[in-house]
Order: sequence, then structure tokens, then C-alpha cells
Amino acid sequence: MKTLFSILAFFAFTLTASAQSEVFGTKEGAINGYDPVAYFTESKPIVGKKEISLMWKEQMWYFSSTENRESFKADPEKYEPQFGGYCAYGMSRGYKAKTDAEAWTIADGKLYLNYNLDVRKTWSEKQSELIDKANKNWPSVKNSPIK
Repeated sequence: MKTLFSILAFFAFTLTASAQSEVFGTKEGAINGYDPVAYFTESKPIVGKKEISLMWKEQMWYFSSTENRESFKADPEKYEPQFGGYCAYGMSRGYKAKTDAEAWTIADGKLYLNYNLDVRKTWSEKQSELIDKANKNWPSVKNSPIK
């Protein structure tokens, strides 16, 4: 019974910690296991490889090539999605939301992810205004639980 309680407590802590993480992560890794550098170099989302990884901001990041991993390692802030990979539209509204790798935009050299393609369309209609709002919300929201 004591062992079962310990296991349950560990999983509860793990779920709470990941839900409050500054970086959107799943069991597949940071940003669902996609290579953040590939958005810039390939202009599309590419799933990273488990054997090409890097731990950063308490999340495992996966890359499609060693070159991409080394680029990220040299300048992670250049490649990390804004708002830790949480939905940019959600952040503009003051909350964290998961993201879809296909719903992405690079604006002013920064990667933004959205909940889905419909949300990305809505977000893109007032992108500059919503980025400003999201930037203001991020400091107070980044360590809160995901909704």
C-alpha cells in the first residue's frame, strides 16, 4: 500500500510539474517532440529523433539533425517558440493552452505556435496586437497551470 501511494504521489507531482512548466511539453518531449530549428531551416514542422536530444528548461527537446541540435544549443532563445511553445492566442487572452505543430507562424524572426489551424487564422488577423498582449501576459502566466 505504501509503495502504491508513493507511485501515485510521484505521478501526481510529475503531472502538476509539467502542467506548470514554462515550456509546453508532453510525453513526446518539448513542443510535442518537434524540432524547433526545423521551422526556421525547413519551413515546416519535423518530428525530432529520440537519439538527437537536449535537455533545456526542464524539458527534453528533440531534433531532426545534429546540426539543428547544435544550432539550438548555441542560441536556444533564437529557436525556442515564444511563450514556451504554448498557444500564442491563448497567451494573448491570459492563459496557457496546448499547441498543434502544424499551426505555426514565424514573425519578426520568432516562432509562434497556436492551438490549431482555426485559432492560428484568428490570431493572424490581429497578430501584432495579440503578440503585444501575449508579451504582457507571459511573465505572470508562464509558471501557472495549463488550461
